[in-house]
Amino acid sequence: MKTYSGGCHCGAVRFEVMVEEPLELERCNCSVCTKSAYLHLIVPRSQFKLVSGEDQLNTYTFNTGVAQHYFCQICGIKPFYVPRSNPDGVDVNVNCLDEEPVDVTIVEFDGLNWEQNAHKLAHKTANR
Repeated sequence: MKTYSGGCHCGAVRFEVMVEEPLELERCNCSVCTKSAYLHLIVPRSQFKLVSGEDQLNTYTFNTGVAQHYFCQICGIKPFYVPRSNPDGVDVNVNCLDEEPVDVTIVEFDGLNWEQNAHKLAHKTANR
């Protein structure tokens, strides 16, 4: 397991994520991911640690309200969220990591048609 550190733009929110490499990341074409340039790394909750800034986080929800999109109240960056596809996990924005992972595969995910494709993400936190 490798630990990556990351956070929001202003540094108020800091986290660590432990992953097994190589990494499989998703690039989603839905409106919220496209507009926020989000590159997905979904991990079980046990592999994520919020180091600081919990008091600076605010939550945005839409549609079903299941996904909890956390963003920094100071700089507005969304470094991670609890995804609807994996509510037992955390989805980290790889663009918010301090160090860019080298051994990655990016999978295009059709989030514009989320209902038909969500099952493709279920394995990300299952049995871990």
